[in-house]
Amino acid sequence: MEPDLTVQLGPLRLTNPVMPASGTFGFGLEYASLVDLRQLGALVVKSVTLHPTRGNPPPRLCETPAGILNAIGLMNPGVEVFIRDKMPLLEPLGVPIIVNIAGRAQAEYAELAARLDGVPGVSALEVNISCPNVKEGGMAFGADPQTAALVTRSVRQATRLPIIVKLSPNVTDISVIARAVEAEGADALSLINTLTGLVIDVEKRRPVLGNTTGGLAGPAIRPVAVHLVWRVARAVRLPIIGMGGITSASDALQFILAGASAVAVGTQNFVQPKAMLEVLEGIKEYMIRHGVARVQDIVGQLQV
Repeated sequence: MEPDLTVQLGPLRLTNPVMPASGTFGFGLEYASLVDLRQLGALVVKSVTLHPTRGNPPPRLCETPAGILNAIGLMNPGVEVFIRDKMPLLEPLGVPIIVNIAGRAQAEYAELAARLDGVPGVSALEVNISCPNVKEGGMAFGADPQTAALVTRSVRQATRLPIIVKLSPNVTDISVIARAVEAEGADALSLINTLTGLVIDVEKRRPVLGNTTGGLAGPAIRPVAVHLVWRVARAVRLPIIGMGGITSASDALQFILAGASAVAVGTQNFVQPKAMLEVLEGIKEYMIRHGVARVQDIVGQLQV
């Protein structure tokens, strides 16, 4: 018998637990010739803002040991263009489309949520209150439990769609933020976003990135991410999408055992576009090998 890979993220039901991390897979369409998007549990698109955003000055990417530092700055064409030009191409895929939204003010998050509510094909919103690479908004909303709660409340009041709040590791206690957004109506959590980092060109005595600092992603952050998923899973009752340096099924299973109901593959998509499908197949093989009937049966089953 084939193992049951279905997962539940609040009201959102997925056929399997694997998806791309926002910002690492474009709008999905860019990869359509390389990856069968219909095999994904969900498709998480890059951040969408209320108005077109040009992003940060280059350079925007810098390789680091076992990772990458990025400072894209949420470059996107704005929500109106996304709805008009992208969603008609994404909806026919039949895969849940999770739209990552980011704002410079609380009111922008609410307006984005209201604008996307009822758009055909949009299955859920991922509320990005944790991006470290923008000068306005971004991580500022996710660094304080009160502001995180206010943004979550405003989005909850503006939409009937499931809300997934994306949390930052760049805080003193991520569990406090998680409990705050849970209390205001979040249906699920995504964690973690990138860790803030800085790379310096010592010859020029200047930052390598045009934005000075950037977000560290890739395998270097995986142990931190797994630990924070484990902590948050014990602090709240919300389902969690775990992410941070996943390159293989074994990596993904660490997050699931730590308490994540689903996983998102990010940086590895740049190296191997089919990484998500390989991770999915590996999870299935693990379940068969260990006699696990349902993937939900091993969520949070870390033995300590």
